[in-house]
Amino acid sequence: MPGLGASFGRGGATTFVQDLVNADCILIEGSNFAECHPVAFRFVMEAKERGAKIIHVDPRYTRTSAVADLYAPIRSGTDIVFLGALINWMLTNERYFKEYVLAFTNASYLVREDFSDTEDLDGVFSGWNEVPGTYDTTTWAFEMEDVPRFDGAGTVKVPKRDETLTHARCVLNLLRRHFARYTPQMVEDVCGTPAATFEQIANLLADNSGRERTTAFAYAVGWTQHTVGVQYIRTAGILQTLLGNMGRPGGGIMALRGHANIQGATDIPTLYDLLPGYLPMPSTLRDEQTFAGYLKNATKPGWWSNAPKYITSLLKAYYGDAATKENDFCFEYLPQISGDYSVLPTQISMKDGNVKGYFVIGMNPAASGLNAELARAAFERLEWMVVVDSYETETASFWRREGADPAKIGTEMFFLPCATVLEKDGTMVNTNRMLQFHDKAIEPAGASKSDLYLIYQLGMRLKTLYANSDDPKDRPLQHLTWEYPHEDEHERKRGEPSAVKVLQEINGYVVEPGKPGYECAQVDAFANLKDDGSTACGAWIFCGVFPDKTTNRARNRTKDDWTSLGWGFAWPANRRMLYNRASADADGKPWSERKKYMYWDAEAKKWAGPDIPDFPATKDPRTPRKPGATGIDAHSGSDPFIMQPDGRMQIFAAGTLKDGPLPAHYEPLDSVVRNHVYAQQSNPALRQWDRDDNRYNGVENPDFPYVLTTYRLTEHSGIMTRYVPWLAELQPALFVEIDPELAVLKGIKNGGWATVTTRVGEIEARALVSGRMRPLRLGKGQYVHQIGLPYNYGTLGHTSGDSAGDLVPLAMDPNVSIHEAKTITCTIRPGRRAAYVPDAEDAPVPAAQHTTAGQSQAHGKDGAGDG
Repeated sequence: MPGLGASFGRGGATTFVQDLVNADCILIEGSNFAECHPVAFRFVMEAKERGAKIIHVDPRYTRTSAVADLYAPIRSGTDIVFLGALINWMLTNERYFKEYVLAFTNASYLVREDFSDTEDLDGVFSGWNEVPGTYDTTTWAFEMEDVPRFDGAGTVKVPKRDETLTHARCVLNLLRRHFARYTPQMVEDVCGTPAATFEQIANLLADNSGRERTTAFAYAVGWTQHTVGVQYIRTAGILQTLLGNMGRPGGGIMALRGHANIQGATDIPTLYDLLPGYLPMPSTLRDEQTFAGYLKNATKPGWWSNAPKYITSLLKAYYGDAATKENDFCFEYLPQISGDYSVLPTQISMKDGNVKGYFVIGMNPAASGLNAELARAAFERLEWMVVVDSYETETASFWRREGADPAKIGTEMFFLPCATVLEKDGTMVNTNRMLQFHDKAIEPAGASKSDLYLIYQLGMRLKTLYANSDDPKDRPLQHLTWEYPHEDEHERKRGEPSAVKVLQEINGYVVEPGKPGYECAQVDAFANLKDDGSTACGAWIFCGVFPDKTTNRARNRTKDDWTSLGWGFAWPANRRMLYNRASADADGKPWSERKKYMYWDAEAKKWAGPDIPDFPATKDPRTPRKPGATGIDAHSGSDPFIMQPDGRMQIFAAGTLKDGPLPAHYEPLDSVVRNHVYAQQSNPALRQWDRDDNRYNGVENPDFPYVLTTYRLTEHSGIMTRYVPWLAELQPALFVEIDPELAVLKGIKNGGWATVTTRVGEIEARALVSGRMRPLRLGKGQYVHQIGLPYNYGTLGHTSGDSAGDLVPLAMDPNVSIHEAKTITCTIRPGRRAAYVPDAEDAPVPAAQHTTAGQSQAHGKDGAGDG
């Protein structure tokens, strides 16, 4: 989540859902909160009962819209125009919280003179290189000046500032200029949102922000699954900061996670380019072939000055006594990434015969993936594939799909039945960044085993297999610490490892040579981790969850009326609201008594309030910066964003993202319109693969005149719910949602069959003719129909249907490699689709035909590709 990370310093939700009750206004955009997060939505409803205004901005009128005070329709894929216009409105009407912005952001910094904005270059920033299709971010930086070091030993360079905010190149004025063309009329012309509705929303946000009032934002995958999704969230972060809502009760940005452990899956993580706790994976693309080179890049001013403690402790957790100072703690055992190994490039590489084996754990790309037929065809080119799931999935049985001949598929398949959450011990991290422990309620059914068992036993067998090897490349396996004996003798005899001991290792322990981690004393806080090899820690952000051998804070279940610090454990340090230093002014006084949260207690000489301070607990707010100092000594006592090098929110993100220091509107790769804002049509830095098995509809293609967006259902979340009879009965078949005017235009009857087509494929579904879908009128009199399609249907289970993934081509944003499933184009007709007929296009495509970022995204051209 670098949209939040680049802005504030961390990639997690900045607040917690229980605090939404304290909001005076809640803007929900990029989420159908009521249906997709119904348990958490009760706090939104409580806020409404207390008088808060609820705003919902969405392509569809949903159950969230039905309880909102104000609903605004929007064309999918245009949120930067909407949010950017709100930024422009706040600045133009002087409705932003100036004192907050000046104190806590880089608004006063001067940007380099050679920086050029999208306003200057009609849609690209300075530094754009057509080949290889990436930015040189050198000019995305601040003008520097020399100031004396804090210790008198010479000078140090710091960003030059204009505290009067009058200089043309100060960040705030660049922001003004950048979004000046984003007006209410543009919102109506591009988004299809009536200008009058936009003005209502702008006034509600302004009226409910500032010293006395706060507004919260909530989003989910409706913002993330775009080729500019990171910049959507960046725009929201800038707006919320201008309004003074970050780090304050009833404010912040609630990043809603869909499933119980999505947050935990990025924390530990399952991401190819990160180590646990958001430490970067070593890369050959950077000078990180040595431990010293890695530490030089990973260690930054601010709290990341502690990176050496975290990576050293992680290596000790991995390799135990084998990791010593003399061998750089076995740093060379870590893999060095040399490119993008995320899901979509891997899928393409697999289809082209460059991947031998594949583990699929708790995923179902053959049904819920993008360009799902390409994925299914790619599986045929593997030598082997392992699927770990609680149910048979379309991925596990891809070889018996429609049109396939199993006799011609050489992939050796292994399906390992996995226990459900009720059948195993473990932990999950919810959308609050909160770790909670759950206990096994019943024994696993049949031959099912916990996924922890399966991974543990695989590790044990590999260690046995290579135990006597003299090959240096096998040393990482030989030295891997892998001892987690279960507390229960019966479970231990069955080979089940201990989830408790795994959590203790994640927490961290004090190393005692020759002893396994579970016999050592626990570390009680990440502030006590060391870089000398005396501590081990599996994920520094969770340090403190198991502070001693008998205290598992993930089991805590004591609540109160607000922060409930005794319920579970929220990273970091059990803190519920990130950046909460910003809830007080520069002097440490609450912005208002009504919105009091954390504040400086001058008598006790420490920060006080209902939460754990996200700031050194005894640092006086009047503490000056120490230019040239390491760590957070370089921050003043009024710099609340401690994960940032300068302690401030980054309105202008200097070189941290791959597609711009400020958000700019780009149309989706497949779009029904030309970009109304710039000549540059799509995100120039996105990645695409324009080939016969991944064809794009292009821009303003008359064969595909409708916008298609996907969404999930409360009662249906894929393979788990399709095997549950009563849930299958609630959502018995795939449907496609269209507005009544389009139904009349195409001759489609409610409940009848309809076929949806893109250049990737076609699917059939029952038609749901609904007033929840509304055609939008854009600029120049253009009329746009939007179509809604649930995802996660498939051929298996008690309810079945075609997969929405069969329509979506592979394309991804440059920052996190996320796909664009929320906005594509399509056509629709009445009736059922034709049966599948395989053709020659299923053959592998030579690598020379691949399209990488920028190669068909030339400045001023649509670059959509014609296949």
